[in-house]
Order: sequence, then C-alpha cells, then structure tokens
Amino acid sequence: MFKNLSLKVILFGFIFTFFSSFGQSYFIGIFNSSIRADLSITHGQFGTIYASATLLSSLILIWVGKKIDDMEVFKFSMFVIILLSFASYFFSTIKIIPFLFIGIFLLRLSGQGLMSHTATTTVSRFFEKTRGKALSITWLGLSTAEFILPVLIVFLLTIISWREIWFAISLLVLFILPITSFLLIKKLKLDSREDSKENIINNNIKQWTRYEVIKDFRFYIIALNMLGMPSVATGVFVYQSFIISSKNWGPFVFAQSFMVYSVLSVITLSISGYLIDKFTSRKLLIYMNIPLLLAVMVLNLFDNPLSSFILLGLIGISNGFANVLGSSTWAEIYGVKYIGGIKAITTAMMVFATATGAATFGILIDVGYSINFIALISSIYIAFSLILLFLFRKNIEPVYL
Repeated sequence: MFKNLSLKVILFGFIFTFFSSFGQSYFIGIFNSSIRADLSITHGQFGTIYASATLLSSLILIWVGKKIDDMEVFKFSMFVIILLSFASYFFSTIKIIPFLFIGIFLLRLSGQGLMSHTATTTVSRFFEKTRGKALSITWLGLSTAEFILPVLIVFLLTIISWREIWFAISLLVLFILPITSFLLIKKLKLDSREDSKENIINNNIKQWTRYEVIKDFRFYIIALNMLGMPSVATGVFVYQSFIISSKNWGPFVFAQSFMVYSVLSVITLSISGYLIDKFTSRKLLIYMNIPLLLAVMVLNLFDNPLSSFILLGLIGISNGFANVLGSSTWAEIYGVKYIGGIKAITTAMMVFATATGAATFGILIDVGYSINFIALISSIYIAFSLILLFLFRKNIEPVYL
C-alpha cells in the first residue's frame, strides 16, 4: 500500500510543480514585451506592478498556506486548482493596468506560491528516509516545464495572441488537474507517512512551531541564502528582453538557453536528491549558491551569445540544488509536524524575494544602469550571504529530544 502511495505522492508533486510554471517568473517573463506593448508601459512600470502584486501574494500566502496543516491534501489541492484556472482566465482578459496588478497577484499566489507549496509540503511531510530523492523527482516537474515551455510559447506567440494562450492554459488546468489529483491523493491523510524505520529516529527531533522558528537566528541565515536564487533569477527571467537587447542576443538564443538551464537543473536535482539522503541538507547548503555567483559574474563580464547558455546553465545548477534544499532543509531541522505553516512562511519569503528582484532590476533599468552593473550588485549580495552561512555552518543542526 505505502509503496504504491509513495509513487502516487511523487507523481502528484511532479504534476503540481509542472503546472506551477504558469505563475513562475520565467514563464510570465516570456510575455513581458507583449503585455508592455498592449498596455503601453515601461520596464520599470511593469517591474513595479509585478513586484507589488508579488509582494501582496507573499503576504496572503503566509495565511492561506498554513491551511494545508488543517485540511486533507485533496481538498486543499482542489482549491488551488480552481484558483489557478481562474487566474489564468482573468489574465487573458487584461486590458487596463489595475487588472494587470490583479492578474499577476492571482497567478503568483496560485501558481508559484500555492502550487509549489502544496507539492513540496505534501512530499516533505510524507517522506522521511528518502525525502531528498522524492523532492528531487518532484521538482523535475518544473524542470520539465522549463525545458518545454519557453520555446513552445515563443513559437505560439508567432501564430496566436498572448491572450489566447492564457485562455487555453485556464482550460488545461481545469480539465487535467482535478482528475489527476483525485486519482493520486484522494486517500492521502495528514498523518500518512513513508513506511520506513527511519521514522522512529526522526520522531526524536524537536517539532518546531512556526512561532518558535521565527525566533531562531539560524532561520534567517539560511533564508538569506535561500532568497538569493529566486530574487536574482526572477530579475533575469522577467527582464530577459532587456538583457537580450543589451547583449545583442536573439530571442531564440535565450529561449534555447532555457533548455540548458532545464537539463542542468534536472541533472543537479537527481544528484542532490541522492546527496541529501546520504549527507543531509544542512551539509550541502553551503554549495547551493556558488554556481549562481558564477552566473552573475558571467552576466557582468561577457557579451558573447554563448554566455547566454553558460549564464542559464549555471543558474540551472543552483536552481536544482535550491529546489530540493529549500524544502528538505526546513523539514530536516524543524521537523514535519508543523511543516505546512513553516513552509508557508518560507514560500512567502521566496515569493517576496522574486518581488524585490523584479522591482530592483526594473527600477535600476529605468534609472539607466546597465545589466552589467546590476549583475555586479547581485554578486555582492550572494557572496555576503555565502560568507555568513560559512561562518555559522556548524550551528545548522536539528535539536534532538
């Protein structure tokens, strides 16, 4: 029973992270130029709207995300599915700037926020001994989408309007996800766990409440590193059209670079899942943002089209680590009893980081700074957070009862 249920839980997580793409920055960023042209807004205006809507979604997510600790997963997932479908439909109807704010808010909350939160919380709670591998397979859903969707959408935009694409997405979500959720996790309970002797050991770990976590200084040191990836990557993805024009890269060069990003994300996901189960998340955390640091250095120093592939490839490596570590680390250190509430905060912080990344990039672009300067500022932040984590790395341990 549990073996079969384990496969179903992983498949559920895979599908939900795939569909979370419709609220992810890399996906929305593809439509940046089309939306700005339709609404006659600048990079900075788009970034400000994107950031403020994302910020609001992160605040709402703290409250809504905690409900997964109190509801059966199937009921919670149905709420998320309906919200994402409506958000996609609403986005297809946008014709004025205030509606752009509402549309982005709904997509960020339901897609990037709740879809990924539902997937990773469900998998993190259910699995113990093989949590790393399970999460790595779960996040393959997003990597698969990142491999397929950019080139597909760039092609579709040459034959149909961006509004028609979003209308089709709303129908796709509404028809596919309810059926798959019913088949996969209808019988999953809050206390369902992977059948493993490791559970006996993990029951001796202190189960931290959300209130206790936010008073723990280690939480903020880890979070500072966790937020580097979403903030920088969001800036790169949302303003890909600005980077393309600044570096004289063709639109298909950047879209094709997403394939490298996706492939390396998948490889890193597969490796990191194995390494986490063998060495623990807390020992691997220090290596997570090193490729990201190298990526922004490439963005700063090089203009050759080949550097587009290197840039996204390095971001993909950090992304592979970050996706798994961003879920497993919290469960490993703080336990799984209140993981929904804890991850509601961490997911909200991640969404908030994407907001600040979008706003910072947009404002700096409008003021007149080059992408090279923005990359330099990004590298300073990443280096600082890495140094801080290195200094306190020995404190990153669970508390045993």
